[in-house]
Amino acid sequence: MKPTRLAVIVATVAVVAAVTWAVVRFLYTSLPLLPWTMVPSLLLLALGELYTALVTRARIQRRPDTKPIEPLVAARLAALAKASSHAAAVLAGVFGGIMIYLSSSLEKPTPLRDFFVSGGTVLAAVALIGAALFLEYACRVPKGPEDEDEQRPASRT
Repeated sequence: MKPTRLAVIVATVAVVAAVTWAVVRFLYTSLPLLPWTMVPSLLLLALGELYTALVTRARIQRRPDTKPIEPLVAARLAALAKASSHAAAVLAGVFGGIMIYLSSSLEKPTPLRDFFVSGGTVLAAVALIGAALFLEYACRVPKGPEDEDEQRPASRT
């Protein structure tokens, strides 16, 4: 599994936001109010992944009073982090597209409420992306002295 590239996350957010904006232009009046519960849910997920990243990093670096982590557990956490960052990017794009559409009608109470809910959801999704990328980083095996020797060019003797 290759590390998540930030460019892929940004492109996902931009493409999904553009598609959502195009769809919401025609369907906004038939949509229900946006759920504000998405904001605390995403923030709790971000906190959980941040805590997991800190604990995992300490275990991989074999800090005192921690037991080593099983390689399969680290691989599963890395897969969770990758999935979380991509899912949060899609959510940020969806609610970002809604927010862009609503920015032109903030004088009405319902679009104003939905604008703030979608803005909060975008921020919470960005927090989840950050936590997921940190968890993915924390799952990397630190380089040892033998890894540094392999990267040096061999001398011609």
